[in-house]
Amino acid sequence: MTDPNIDFSMVLASAVHDMKNSLGMLLNSLDELRGEHEQSLAGSDKFNMLQYEAERMHNDLVQLLGIYRLGENNLSAHIDEHFVPDFLEEHLARHIPLLQGLGLKYSIAADDINGFFDEDLLTGVLNNTINNAIRYTKSQIRLIAREEDGYLVLGVEDDGQGYPESMQHTGTLSFKSLDFNTGGTSLGLFFASSVAALHSEGERTGSIKLHNGGSLGGGVFEIWLP
Repeated sequence: MTDPNIDFSMVLASAVHDMKNSLGMLLNSLDELRGEHEQSLAGSDKFNMLQYEAERMHNDLVQLLGIYRLGENNLSAHIDEHFVPDFLEEHLARHIPLLQGLGLKYSIAADDINGFFDEDLLTGVLNNTINNAIRYTKSQIRLIAREEDGYLVLGVEDDGQGYPESMQHTGTLSFKSLDFNTGGTSLGLFFASSVAALHSEGERTGSIKLHNGGSLGGGVFEIWLP
């Protein structure tokens, strides 16, 4: 018999929050292990896969919590000014040990510009996008930032096969439009699109853009913020 006094969505959100924190501690421990045993672990496929999958699960849980808060009308953007190159360098640094372990090249191509955005929300978007790029790239990824048409554009490029035509998209995504049978990126794209939409200025609202090409010739993910 179901207890009508139990809010199962709140129970699940609480459990997801605890799992996210536990995975965060696990990721910190993996970083410490890599540092302490750099010679033996740097080229370990099993260790690299463990770190990659733990990071991926952590990102998924961050997104689930964000979407839960969005559904509860409890997710908002706290806008501050940030120097964009420093922001990108800080968040790429988190992934450098894994990138080096996998033998992948990495770079940043960012104009010396300031941007106005919610650092925590953009961190969640970037971490997930970098993690996806690591999965699909052949040999390198690049973080990009520029101003275009009055928008701050932050992006992640790779030299992989690129996005299939069905995934190439410009604008915002609705939850009903997602096809969860096509792979594991739909939740991340919806989260990114929702974060972009929380950033607005006047009648202009943020959005995401997925296309192929860029400087590396593979997939390009961009988030446009007014």
